[in-house]
Amino acid sequence: MTTPWERFKQAARLEEPEPVPVGLIVDSPWLPGYAGMDTRDYFLFPDQWLKVNLGLLDRFPEAVWIPGFWVEYGMAAEPSAFGARVLFHPNRPPSIVPVVAELAFWAEAKPADPKEAGLMPLVLRLYEVMEERLRAEGLGIRMVCARGPMTTAGWIVGLPNLLKGIITQPGQVTRFLETITTTLIRWLHAQLDTLHQPEGIMLLDDVVGMVSKRHYEELIHPHLRRIFDEFEGLIRVYHNDTPCMHLVESLAEANFEVFNFSHEMDIGQVKARMGYRVAVMGNVPPLEVGVRESPEVVERWALECLDKGAPGGGMILSFGGGVSPGTPPQNIDALLRAARQWSKGTPVSSKMDPAVRR
Repeated sequence: MTTPWERFKQAARLEEPEPVPVGLIVDSPWLPGYAGMDTRDYFLFPDQWLKVNLGLLDRFPEAVWIPGFWVEYGMAAEPSAFGARVLFHPNRPPSIVPVVAELAFWAEAKPADPKEAGLMPLVLRLYEVMEERLRAEGLGIRMVCARGPMTTAGWIVGLPNLLKGIITQPGQVTRFLETITTTLIRWLHAQLDTLHQPEGIMLLDDVVGMVSKRHYEELIHPHLRRIFDEFEGLIRVYHNDTPCMHLVESLAEANFEVFNFSHEMDIGQVKARMGYRVAVMGNVPPLEVGVRESPEVVERWALECLDKGAPGGGMILSFGGGVSPGTPPQNIDALLRAARQWSKGTPVSSKMDPAVRR
């Protein structure tokens, strides 16, 4: 019998594993609350971090956790390497405050060294130590992550300044993004080098969805493509849950295997407009449904997503984004139950009790 991770890889290759894999992005917005602990303790005490992440495997053995055993400090690791201020809180991920907001300054900046800059060295060391402990239990870390160039730049200079600069200072934005992209490639390599058998990377960049198609293709696409090209041969996951249907055809050319996107974009349309070349990962609303609705409603949504996205292969059932703070475990159970029920060629959602349908 195939494992959940093997089925995830099959779906990433546009195959049709049964059942459809359920892959969920989890990190510090959800995990400390799920475990009933202070967010600062989750970051500070490795044994507690390990206990929480190992517990997911026991509680949800059928799920694939993306990236799985993620060493992160919210979105702070990448901007901290360029000197952004990081503020820690007891009940939510760190907040980030720009220090220098002038694009002219950052256009002349040099790439950061992940082995020395900001929080990155702490992440690398924890990966190194925890990989050894996990291997002793017959486990391992398969995937590493980075925030993308636009998200990182937005935290460093302030998002309004970045978006305005795309219009008024495109040359400076380009030079800054080149510097960040070089840093991110180094950062991903440094993380991968700590692992024994890495199999994938994930890049997270919601800010990409906020720009026009022209600006994306002229200023941003080359940087995304450069990152994904660097890691040919690994499973490459791109997360962007800003609604961006105007970009999906262009994003299909960025050379990644799996796309996790906004629940506001129809999963069947995304799959078709990307030319059935990219596996889709979604697309149950993470907050309105994943947090606020009953398991029955979550299951109905999941089955409808499977009816639209699973035929023809390349489907990974998930929320349309990461697992939101406050998501009940029972609603994750509902996703897993829907995946078990659904089979290709036999839509299930149409047979459900109308009382739980929209």
